[in-house]
Amino acid sequence: MTSKATTSEEYIAQLPEDRKAPITKLNNLIKKHMPKGLEAGIGYGMLAYYVPKSIYPAGYHCKPFPPLPFISLASQKNFIALYHSGIYAKKELHDWFVAEYPKHCNYKLDMGKSCVRFKKMDDIPYDLIEELMGKMSVEEWIDIYEKTIKK
Repeated sequence: MTSKATTSEEYIAQLPEDRKAPITKLNNLIKKHMPKGLEAGIGYGMLAYYVPKSIYPAGYHCKPFPPLPFISLASQKNFIALYHSGIYAKKELHDWFVAEYPKHCNYKLDMGKSCVRFKKMDDIPYDLIEELMGKMSVEEWIDIYEKTIKK
């Protein structure tokens, strides 16, 4: 479900009531703990945290005009989705997250390549996500992106 919102406030205001508090909390947590150099905004109809063109002018390979995405947050039909490109691109980070998740949640990890799905709003592992935010710098993300994804 993509949104036509142009600000995070507008995005959150359009959410169903049961999603507003967890999305707001996740948005604030990510903005507070995201790697230095990222900017927050809207991208691809979601809350987005990206490498600005001032740091990485080449942008995203699929569509070079937007900035390089790193983390996104979305309210989907049946879950809240956290997309973290570092989990997809760096096996060690993926393996760390998968190993740590059961220590922070009562429910089984529901995860795609870079997408972590939270179906239970009362069991989102905010402390684990905070720790995840400090696991990769913008410089490391750009380096991994250029070596493994952009090619």
